[in-house]
Amino acid sequence: MATALERVVAALTKLPGIGQRTAQRLAFFILSMPQEEARALGEAILKLREEARFCQECFNIAEGQLCPICADQGRDRRLICVVEQPSDVMAIERSGVYRGLYHVLLGALSPVDGITPESLRLKELLHRVRADSVREVLLATNPNSKGEMTAQYIKEALRPYGVAVTRLAYGLPVGAELEYADVVTLRMALQGRRPLE
Repeated sequence: MATALERVVAALTKLPGIGQRTAQRLAFFILSMPQEEARALGEAILKLREEARFCQECFNIAEGQLCPICADQGRDRRLICVVEQPSDVMAIERSGVYRGLYHVLLGALSPVDGITPESLRLKELLHRVRADSVREVLLATNPNSKGEMTAQYIKEALRPYGVAVTRLAYGLPVGAELEYADVVTLRMALQGRRPLE
């Protein structure tokens, strides 16, 4: 029979990116927390599971029918940024630059894994573009084979709607040194070059 500590370690190893050693460190940290902090952590996790759902409009995480971004009337409703996961919304929002709306696909195309266009929220995206007078769709899928395949599919699906389709720029990260950049990153940076402002 597993001890309470072993049960916590086993539960933590089910989280993505958490191996046995990390799970043990986290379990010991939780064990050393004041009881009120440990209780607050447990309650926060339960509350998240009970109250979080997908936004009816964009499929971001919401506590009501709409997420805070879709509910914000100050956002540019004619611009939609398409991302794979709600965590991508959080990353873009941290930049403080983007003021449009989002559409979360909840995945990326992967025929090998059985993820087809019907598995994603593509039909809902097309409906939004048609119904909301969208002028631009910014594709912010991940720069890997699945993300690229998804972006190309969406680009073709949007062709009949006459909407501008843009893609996040690729290239060198700020602070990088050219000699350490891989060939693909350099190729993308050269192809995506723009005039100096």
